Order: sequence, then structure tokens, then C-alpha cells
Amino acid sequence: MSALSFTDTMDLEKLATVELEKSVKIMHTSSFKEDGAVENVDVQAGTIVSTLQQFAARFQLEVHGIERIPEEEKVDNSLWNAASMWFAVNMVIATFSLGTLGISIFGMSFWDSVATIIFFNILGMIPVAFYSTFGPQFGLRQMILSRFWFGYHGVKVFAVLNCIASVGWASVNTVVAAQLLHTVNGGGLPPWGGIIVISVLTMIVTLFGYKIVHIYEKWSWIPTFIVFLIVIARFAKSGNFTAGIMAVGQVEAGNVLSFGSAIFGYSTGWASFACDYVVYQPKNTPKIKIFMSIIGGLGLPLMFCMILGAACMTGTLSDPSYAANYDENGIGGLFYSILVENSLHGFGQFCLVILALSTVANNCPNFYSVALSVQTVSRYLAKVPRFLWTFIATGVVIGIAIPAYYSFESFMDNFMNLIGYWLAIYEGISLPDHFFFRHGFSGYNVDDYDTPSKLPLGLAALAAFAAGVAGAVLGMFQVWFTGPIAALIPGDVGFELAFGFAFVVFVTLRPLEIKYFGR
Repeated sequence: MSALSFTDTMDLEKLATVELEKSVKIMHTSSFKEDGAVENVDVQAGTIVSTLQQFAARFQLEVHGIERIPEEEKVDNSLWNAASMWFAVNMVIATFSLGTLGISIFGMSFWDSVATIIFFNILGMIPVAFYSTFGPQFGLRQMILSRFWFGYHGVKVFAVLNCIASVGWASVNTVVAAQLLHTVNGGGLPPWGGIIVISVLTMIVTLFGYKIVHIYEKWSWIPTFIVFLIVIARFAKSGNFTAGIMAVGQVEAGNVLSFGSAIFGYSTGWASFACDYVVYQPKNTPKIKIFMSIIGGLGLPLMFCMILGAACMTGTLSDPSYAANYDENGIGGLFYSILVENSLHGFGQFCLVILALSTVANNCPNFYSVALSVQTVSRYLAKVPRFLWTFIATGVVIGIAIPAYYSFESFMDNFMNLIGYWLAIYEGISLPDHFFFRHGFSGYNVDDYDTPSKLPLGLAALAAFAAGVAGAVLGMFQVWFTGPIAALIPGDVGFELAFGFAFVVFVTLRPLEIKYFGR
């Protein structure tokens, strides 16, 4: 990977200049044609949109929304930016927390958990890395790119789901951080206070857009990684690690599938954002370098943090104080046992704060990309500047995270599974369309991205989506519902069936759609 950075190549300065020039242009262009394509027309001075764009220009907020990034504005030449983005996003306590579920929810041993973590992470992160290769090629955000697979109007269904996923995921992350902050100084900061602190800090970073998000993510993982190394040292010294034995049988198979479904949902959860963070990479950036950068940036922290989480969670099986602290304060209580109680005391509490703040890195993509998804839903919503949607998303996350705090384990497991279901459908449609019907990158005319009449109708995609939902229902294994196929195992096979059903229906109907409608 390239060792160059934004600042080393003066890319940050160039991008700031580009954004300032772009903001001036957008202040005078803000209406739409009837078919949804953007038309440049003057808007009257003093309108709300013009005022908001002037605000963005004054503070150099990113004013790019869902429009295509032209080649002359692609000034991010660093592959380390692409990799470090996902490295920081996943070197966080939420990733650690997911690794604990194999022990706490599914009753698996450490080695069973490790095998499941490795396999399902590989399965989930490959689509993220693949979709990322489209960003430099086309300069389109992920949801706008998806118009080529689902149609101009069909993609709106997926954009809505992406909005829900972004807000829900940010809520999950924020709850984990609030648990940690609540354990500091004997619970001095109430849960709602921790949730507000993390949400507002994330909002501040993401308001400024692509360049500031990348700069933050480039360095934010370092203190978190150091604290995780301290966790390893202190937990090893405690002697509370319990490896257990690898179990076999039908029950164990069901547990592996259910835990794996949550892991897949987490690792592939970035697929619907993938292009958003490489659109400023030049078109001539080799696809294989983008792919491998994303694989490295995702895979290392995902596996490191989840395996560490599984190891630390075994401490609750051998030490009653670990179990008591975990029952009282969740993941925050587990870290408290390792770093503070009979351990590092005051310095340990400082480490808890560092871990809690790592959530900002994990939430940045959710807060940033939710705005782009909202703009994809409607041409009217696209008129609202991106940064304003970030404000709104912050309020929604706070409203969801506070009640979720009090039933976190089940909330996290159920939510990760739901993300896995819908993204499996997304992948079950987009991947065959790319490989079977477009025959690779040469099958796209990127200039058509905003012209509904030149995009697919989306009928085959929507039918495949409905079939994928049916597959997910048949295979889901949740507290609130168990599908008939899942009950036979018992275990969660929702994302596998969702992908399979969507894939089969799409490859069956898409040729008919092309034959009768010509697009």
C-alpha cells in the first residue's frame, strides 16, 4: 500500500479548494427536471437552500451530495486513506462486543467462536472490497451506483433500508460507548449523557465531509489499538481465560450459523457505503490495489477485535466478579473488570474513556452515508444539503439509543442479523447483474446514472427483493420469530436463503425484463 497521505501530497488543500468552488456553484443550482435529473437553473437569493449553501461555503463543509464526482476533483491518491478508513472504523469496542456474543448468547467455546469469526468475516468483507472498486471508476456514491442494478426508482427501496441500517447501527455503537462511560467514576455519567456525548462528537466530525472523515480515521485507531494491547496484557495476567472444547452436533451447528449470521451482518454491513469513501480516488487507480487495501483495512481489525472479545468474555465463566460486573454494566462492566478493578484503577478508567471515544470512528460512516441515502430517496430530499441530514440523523440516533441501552445484547444480535438479511438480498441482485448481464465494468455507461429512461425498470430487482425477504423469513432464528427452515436446524440461515432466493429469481426474470423492455 502507498505510504502517501492526504497532507503529504497536498490533496487535502486541493480538495478544500474544490469544495469551496463547488459550494459557490451549488448556491446557484438547485432545481430538478420532472424525470428526476438535475437541471442547472438559478435560484433566488435568500431562499433556504441558498442560505444553507452559503453557510457550508463559509465553514468549508463538503457540499457534494449524490452528484457524480468529476475526474478533475479526484485528488485523493493515497491507498492508505482507503485502508485506514476501514481499519479505524472497525478497531473499536463495537467490534469487540460482537465477538463476545458467541460466548454470552450462544454458549460456544472460545475456539468455536474463533473459527466462526474468521470464516464469516471473510465471507462478509469480500463484497465490501469489490464494491469499493467502483468508486474510482465511476465517481458515484454507492446508492447512486445501485441505480444501474435496481433502476432509478427501485433503488429507493434499498436507500430507505440503508437509512434505517445506518441509524440503527449508529445506535448500537453508541450504546456500547455509553456503557463504558457509565462505569467511569462509579457511574457518574448517566447512560443518556454518554449517548449524547458520543453522538454529538460524531456529528462534529462528519459535518465537514469526506476529507475530515478520512483525516480523523487515519489516526484515531492508534490510541484504541494501544488500549487493546493493554487489555490483552491485563487479561492474560488475570488468568481468567477459559478455552473450552470445540463442541459438535446439531445444537452446535445451529449456534455457529446464528453467531455467523451476526458476524456476516457486521462485516458486510459496509457494503452499502463502500463507494462513498473512495470516490475521490483517481479513475486510473488499479482495481486490485483498491480491493486489497479494503480487504486489509477490514480484515485485520475485524478479526483482531472479535477474537479478543471472545477471549475476554470467557472470563465471565471463570470469575464471579467478571460475571457480576458484566451483568450490571454489559461490555462496560467487562472492561471494568479487566482494566480497573484490582488492576490499573485510575489509569484503567482513562483507558475506558479512550475505548468509548473510539465509537466516534465507527459511527462516522453511518452519520455521513445516511445523508447520501436520504438524498437518493427523493429529488426533493436531494435539495437539502448533506450536512443538514447529519444533524437530523444525530437526533434520531439519540432517540433510539437511549431505550436500546437497557436491552443491549438482544438488540445488537437481532439488528446485526437484520442487516445481514437485507444486504444479502442486495448482493444477490447486484453481483449477478454485474457479472452475468453487464459482463463487467465495460457494461456501464456511467453518464446514464441520472437518466431514468436509460436505467433498468427495476421490476426484476424488486421481484427478487420480495423473494429474498421470503427467504430471510423462512431462515431467520430470532427471539421474536423463528422461520420454519430455521426451526429444523435450529439456527439462523436467513442471510443464506435471502441471497439464494434473490439470486435465483433475479437471474430468471432479468433476461425477460431486458427482452421486453430493452433495458
